[in-house]
Amino acid sequence: MNKPLIKIIADFGPLLIFFIIYFNNENDLKVAIPPFIIATLISLVVIYFLEKKISMVPLTGGILITLFGGLTLYFDNKIFFYMKPTIINILFAGVLFFGKFFTEKPLLKIFFQNAFNLENEGWKKLNQRWILFFLFVAILNEIVWRTQSEAFWVNFKVWGLLPISFVFAASQFPLINKYKLKE
Repeated sequence: MNKPLIKIIADFGPLLIFFIIYFNNENDLKVAIPPFIIATLISLVVIYFLEKKISMVPLTGGILITLFGGLTLYFDNKIFFYMKPTIINILFAGVLFFGKFFTEKPLLKIFFQNAFNLENEGWKKLNQRWILFFLFVAILNEIVWRTQSEAFWVNFKVWGLLPISFVFAASQFPLINKYKLKE
């Protein structure tokens, strides 16, 4: 198997495993969470062996999935798991927001410096847009889990949040192209 395919499987496999197990076991979070945690930890190990490092986003996600999944199971309270996406997104927004006070350049520039070469103004705008996006997704998750059924929330988490994130990321390419530094 080639490296990019393995990375895609490591990135999305745990979520797919969670989704399949959840819907094949009468929508039972308690049954779906343990394999999700195990698959997430295995995917982090696979990513480490492929790249000899684990970037901050998957590592943070893995820690929070393990923590909130564990809390959900230990306290038998699904709210921990429902709030995980909210907390992750607020955490990312907070890191990007407060990071600008502790570093001379936006944190996105530090995270993606090898992927994009932008003017500082472009990095600032991109950083601000991602902060607002993470806050939007956190609020959206709260609205969905508090107003809809658990099965709807699980579908939203898998088939809603992922496409929303991809569409938002793709919508940033005009800004990236506008502020791209000439080589």
